[in-house]
Amino acid sequence: VNFIPDISKYLSFVMTLFMAFGAVFEVPVAIILLCWTGVTTPDSLKRKRPYIIVGAFIVGMFLTPPDVFSQTLLAVPMYLLFELGLLLSRFYVGKGRKAADDKNSNEIIE
Repeated sequence: VNFIPDISKYLSFVMTLFMAFGAVFEVPVAIILLCWTGVTTPDSLKRKRPYIIVGAFIVGMFLTPPDVFSQTLLAVPMYLLFELGLLLSRFYVGKGRKAADDKNSNEIIE
């Protein structure tokens, strides 16, 4: 049996993985923007953490080749980046609320 690799299949595989990992690294930015605009809150996301873990593995299942190792290599960073986004969103949401409260208190005084 001769194994003849096909360069187009290889490049398709590599580009799919690059795009998947590129999208995964946008997770913290998306979480911060969703919390900053008021679509959701960090506490709400914290309560949905078990579903996020399962969702990360499901996304890993669809975007990687059919082996558990590749799925885990995508799902674990996705979950860790979710946690990073959650941590940073608490900072940004708290900062935005404080600025809004200061502005409202100044308007009331005037």
